[in-house]
Amino acid sequence: MPAYGFAHLRSRRNHSDVIEYLERIQETLDPFAGRFVIHGPPAEVVEGTWPGSMVLIEFPGLAEARAWYDSPAYRSILRLRTDHIDGDLLLIEGVRPDYDPAERARKLQTEADREGQSTA
Repeated sequence: MPAYGFAHLRSRRNHSDVIEYLERIQETLDPFAGRFVIHGPPAEVVEGTWPGSMVLIEFPGLAEARAWYDSPAYRSILRLRTDHIDGDLLLIEGVRPDYDPAERARKLQTEADREGQSTA
C-alpha cells in the first residue's frame, strides 16, 4: 500500500541552503523509490485558509517512507531545509485502490451503535 511524506511549509526563504537541499533531495529518495507528487505550487484554496505550500512524496509503503526519513543521506541534508523553512512533515499510509468510504461509514456507525450513540 502506498505511503506518503506530506509537508506543510508555512514560511519559505530562498536561502542558498534551501537551494542545495532541493538539488540533493532526489538522490536521497531514489534508494527508497520515493517520488514527488506535489512540490509546492500555489494551491487553489476552496475552503478555509491554507498559509504556505505543500509537498507530497509517494513511497511504495510506510517502511520505505520511514527508512528514507531516517536514512543518513536524508539526515545529512535535513537542516538545510529546517533551518530556513517552518513547517510540519507527516508520514502517512495511503488507502488501497479499492477503498470505499461508504464501508468506513458503516464501520463508524457500528462503533457508534455499540457505544449507544447515534450519528443521526
